Amino acid sequence: MAGRVTIPAPPADPRPPSDVSAGVGLAGLAGLFAWLLICRNWAGLAEALALPGPRAPLSGPNAALAAVLFSGLPMIAWSLLVDKVHRRASTGIDWRKPRKLAEVADISITKIAGLWATFALIGFTYCIARWYWAGNYLFAMQVITAAALPLFVLTVPYVLWLDRVLVEPRDSTWHFGAMLIGREPFAAEQVWIHWRAWLVKGFFCAFMISILPPGWAELTTLDLAEIGPDPVAIARWLTELLFLIDVQIAMVGYLVTLKPLDAQIRSANPHLAGWVAALICYPPFLLMSNGAPLDYHYGTADWAFWLQGHTALLWVWAALLVLLTAIYAWATVAFGLRFSNLTYRGVLTNGPYRFTRHPAYLAKNLFWWAATLPFLVTTHNLNDAVRNTVILALVSAVYYWRARTEEQHLLAEDAKYRDYHAWMARNATITRALGRIAKAVVPRRVVAA
Repeated sequence: MAGRVTIPAPPADPRPPSDVSAGVGLAGLAGLFAWLLICRNWAGLAEALALPGPRAPLSGPNAALAAVLFSGLPMIAWSLLVDKVHRRASTGIDWRKPRKLAEVADISITKIAGLWATFALIGFTYCIARWYWAGNYLFAMQVITAAALPLFVLTVPYVLWLDRVLVEPRDSTWHFGAMLIGREPFAAEQVWIHWRAWLVKGFFCAFMISILPPGWAELTTLDLAEIGPDPVAIARWLTELLFLIDVQIAMVGYLVTLKPLDAQIRSANPHLAGWVAALICYPPFLLMSNGAPLDYHYGTADWAFWLQGHTALLWVWAALLVLLTAIYAWATVAFGLRFSNLTYRGVLTNGPYRFTRHPAYLAKNLFWWAATLPFLVTTHNLNDAVRNTVILALVSAVYYWRARTEEQHLLAEDAKYRDYHAWMARNATITRALGRIAKAVVPRRVVAA
């Protein structure tokens, strides 16, 4: 009897490990939901516990801001107690060999000078930029103004403590401080690294704080009994909840850029194209707002208008929009403490990033197409339909541009990301499919012999 032929198994192609565990984001999500339930049911809780104050949901901006703590503290606890991120070499910290305070005092003073000057310049920019003093930004300015003095004061003990255990305390902030003081040589490139990181924090922290209150007020006061079995109302409630999750978790990411949590900004995008592609998607530079060059809403009505009367199709469309929003929120939650635009803060390979390198951009753009249906217009004007469709295609092209500039940044920064990028090209279903489409659309160059 002939022996069996054993066919060797194909070589394993494991996914590169992620710098962020799934537990971090889930811990933040649990804290956020706990606070949301408390705020929605505050009237009954206050009555039962005989607490002073109004018997109403906690729907104000301060409650929205407190949600950042309820999201952030569980993520910090998980990172330190479970993942033990403070022990990683990527923090730049060696806890085993703390220096004496006298050994780092001069370095720390230079760094503190750099940080204080940075805070002052960002504050001055807030003062002279008029858009920060209108609308939702007013709340952001109130919060930042209240936080300014504690931030200046707490900088001193934090820097003195951290410099004792940093492997190299002369970081980019020190180089900026050295440039200001003028006693020691500094590296100009390190100064640029410092400022790129702080420009990201200064710009996006103010924006994120400004958009916290509206969604929070709506979700804490919403009467679920009024929604009923309406697919449109259910879809809008769930998408609002998912956007709230996205905003709250992202806000934590922008605030908690600390080395002991291995959540520091290791570098901000050095490419001008990356900054342009990102900033035109946010106010005051937003090109997609009403009347702006990339406004694709002229004469449009949303999906509920066009599908009204078709109940089954409404349910299917509602499920699709909720699914896309859930993927978008999942992409943010997966980052845990490390979410922010235009930065490199480690490599994320789990969650939705197993299927595509840019799940948030992909889900967001598909949502816009499905929700707006730009090729259908109430004006019955073919030009409007064509214009809206082309402009939304241009908006999607902007996000493709953003994705490419981000990859250009990350590929240059970390061999681990290069491994992940290559693994995705070989294994990820969505990435491989999009790659095949791109190859089919873009003709190959013919190289002359």
